[in-house]
This record gives sequence, C-alpha cells and structure tokens, in this order.
Amino acid sequence: MQITIKELNTYSREFFIDIPWSEIDKDFNKYTLDFSKKIKMPGFRPGKVPKKVLMDRFQPSIEQEFVENSVNKYYSMALKQETVTPVNQGSVSDIDFKFESHFKFKVAFEVEPEISLPKFKKNSFKIEKTEYVTDDVDVDMAIEDVRMRNADIKTVEDGSQVDDFIICDLQEIDGSGIPIIGEKLETKYIKIGQTPFDGDNQEKLLNLKPEQKVNIKIPKGEKGELAKYELLVKNIERQVLPELNDDFVKIADPQSKNMADFKDKVSQQIHDAYAQRSEESFTQQLCDAVINKVSPDFPQSMADSYLNHMVDDVMSRNQGQLELEKVRETYKPIAEQSLKWYLIRKALVREQSFEISKDEVGQFIEEKKTENPQQEKEIDKFYKKPSNRERVEDNLIEKKVLAYLTEFAKIKDVKINTKDLRNKSEVR
Repeated sequence: MQITIKELNTYSREFFIDIPWSEIDKDFNKYTLDFSKKIKMPGFRPGKVPKKVLMDRFQPSIEQEFVENSVNKYYSMALKQETVTPVNQGSVSDIDFKFESHFKFKVAFEVEPEISLPKFKKNSFKIEKTEYVTDDVDVDMAIEDVRMRNADIKTVEDGSQVDDFIICDLQEIDGSGIPIIGEKLETKYIKIGQTPFDGDNQEKLLNLKPEQKVNIKIPKGEKGELAKYELLVKNIERQVLPELNDDFVKIADPQSKNMADFKDKVSQQIHDAYAQRSEESFTQQLCDAVINKVSPDFPQSMADSYLNHMVDDVMSRNQGQLELEKVRETYKPIAEQSLKWYLIRKALVREQSFEISKDEVGQFIEEKKTENPQQEKEIDKFYKKPSNRERVEDNLIEKKVLAYLTEFAKIKDVKINTKDLRNKSEVR
C-alpha cells in the first residue's frame, strides 16, 4: 500500500492511497465468492458459478460493491500504518478501481492539531486577584438562612402578616367582577411582601383569614400587563424561626461547642467560599489571557463534538425543558474556548514534560482522608476506580500548568467589600 500524505493546514490532512492488485486480489476473490452465493443462475448451485462466468455477467456490480465495502478497511489500515488518529469521519473521493490492476482513492479528514506555543515572558498576562473583605452581616445572613431551613411551620387562624404564606385559589375576573371561564389558578402559594404581592397588594393581604376573599392585581403574560384576580384564602402558614441559642446550635451544627464557636465556623466557611470564588475568577482570567495570546487554530469537527457533549449534558439534566437551539447558541462560545484551552494545555504538558507520580496521587487521597476521617473507607473505595484516579491526575496536571503560567502574569491585587456586593444586589 502506497500512501501519500498532504497537510493542508495544522489539522486538515489528505491521504492518497494506492493499493496494487497483488495486495487486494485475495480480498477481491473472497468477495467474488461471497457474491456468487447470493445470486441464482440456471444450471449452477449457489456459490458454484465459475469466476469467468460470474465476471462476464456481474463484473461492474461486483467491483462497485467491493469498493463500497473495502474503502473503510484500507483507510483504517492506512491510518494504522501512518499512526494517525482522525477526529472526524473521513470524506472519500477520487475512487479509481481497476480489476487486476489497482485500487486508488483519496480521503480528506481532520486531526488534533499540535499547537506551537510562543515564548512566554514576564508580565505577559495582566490578571486581577480579588480579595473579598467579609463582615458580620455576612455571618448574620448565613445564620438566618440556617434558621429559615430549620423553621417550623404553623397554621395561622388570627389573621395574616407580612412574610406569611397564603395558600389560595386565584380566579381572574373582568372589569365588572365576573369570573373569566378557564382562568383559574388553584392551590397556589404566595408570600406576603414578596413581588408581586407587595405594595398595594400587600395592604390588601394583611389580616386575612381562611375562606375570606380579596381582589388584587398581578401581572399576566409576557408583557406583564396587570390583570384582576379574586383571591380565595384556603389556608395561612407562618414560619416560626428557632431562637438563636445553644439549642439551635445543636441542631444546626452538632460539632460546634456553642454559639460563638458556631459563628466562627460560619465566618470561616464564608471566607473559604469567597476565597474559592476569587481563585476561580483568577484562573478563568489567566486561561482567557493565555488563549487570547496563543489563539490556536482548531478543527470545526472537534468544536462540534465538544458542543454536542455539552448540549446533551444540559438537555439531559433539564429533562428536555430547554430549547435545543438556544442551548447550542449559548454553549457554542464556551465549547470553543474549552477546546482552545485543552489544546494549549496539552502543548504545555508536552513542552514542559509535566507528569504526575503515583506518590502525588496518593498524597492527594491521604489529604482527603485527613479532611474526612469518618469516610476513610468510602474514600479508599472511590479512588480504587481507575477513572477516579485519572481524574485526580488530570486535576493535578491542571494545577501544575496554571502554576507555571502564573509565573508570567502581572497580578494586580484588588479588594472588594462584600458590603458593596450586597448594595449592588439590592439596587438590582
């Protein structure tokens, strides 16, 4: 088999494959025999038709079917011979097959490109490193969330208040107060004071009791035009928050000694969460900066494959409730950026000879067990699976790559008060 390779760009290839008759005659003869078993000719049993008679009668059909069923075989052999792995399905053209002569064809395909990296210099990338400054309000809000999750629910009989939940039926009515048929919402939960049940609606919803009715106006449809509804109270529920004392701490976090200890742990958790947020932002900025500098070419087939996997995952997690085309549109730039980073990272690993040893993986697992001493057996069992250990190796390689690139970054430290974040959130 003679193979001529043409490189069109960093990822597009063409194979020109020429196979002499001496290498395909056995395959062709075998195929001819199989073909003879499928036909019926007067005077001959299936499979016993002489080759000359068969070729005189069916040569064009035999040649056509042989080509159709043999192209992939010889293409695969060529890929193996040249140790090439395509990333898409090859496109076959220029087929030329002559009985007892040769078999020629061309295949165009794409391969994963090898990225050529520039020489990185000091301060090649400008990155911001954020330090979030938390305060007592963050701690109070977090504890309040815990109280809400541990609240008791009681039925209210003496009149509704702000923050109470009303279980009700909502019947749309026209201007004269007549119910509109087919426009009734049954057994809905609404919270007094929460949009759109604030403002004028809130005043109307106070001091209500079961079986009472009140008319309110709430937005309806895409345009959000106000519609009139008659609200029938079916029940009223109120959250009763637990008191902030040591009994509450025993429920919220049995590992904490008292309220002061609990607050310290909550404060540390908030600090750790913001530190992780800062690290993720820094990493994303660094990756984006490197991608912009290298700007690698990539085959569209790889980008399509990345996108398809992302879209399939999103659609399956949302049980088909999203519009496919909108999901594809949203994730297309994300898929392309992920592919670019994959190619750059692979080139860096190859160039810098980054490796992860068994000891490093083992150390990672031991640290996990130290952090979770009560789950040692589960952790050992989890990381016995090769796929999970490979995931650890991949994460450790990622850290080495990012640490290497950080050496070339000009880092600007920025402080952000969480108070300012809260104020912005309130404005929105």
